[in-house]
Amino acid sequence: MDCIFCKIVNGEIPNNTVYEDDRVLAFYDIEPKAPVHVLVIPKQHLRGADAVCEENASVVAHIFTVIPQIASKLGLTDYRVVTNNGADAGQTVHHLHFHILGGRTLGEMG
Repeated sequence: MDCIFCKIVNGEIPNNTVYEDDRVLAFYDIEPKAPVHVLVIPKQHLRGADAVCEENASVVAHIFTVIPQIASKLGLTDYRVVTNNGADAGQTVHHLHFHILGGRTLGEMG
């Protein structure tokens, strides 16, 4: 599989890790859109939000339990969590991932 996030999970590509456990990896985005921009990914390859089903939904629930821990570790009290699904929505890496954005007033999306 030629997935850059899978290569990061497998240690083939270095990253600036913020959090890691047996199911999840979080690291700083290399093209930040805010002063704090961290990506949280499942270690298991899922192509996007549309690949989430009953059998694998627990990893998404787990991600949403670690996001507040990551945000707190980074000193964030207010932050945005975003995921894109598909190219037209702005998904450039087709491996499910969530962006934690913060460190400034973000304003409305649109």
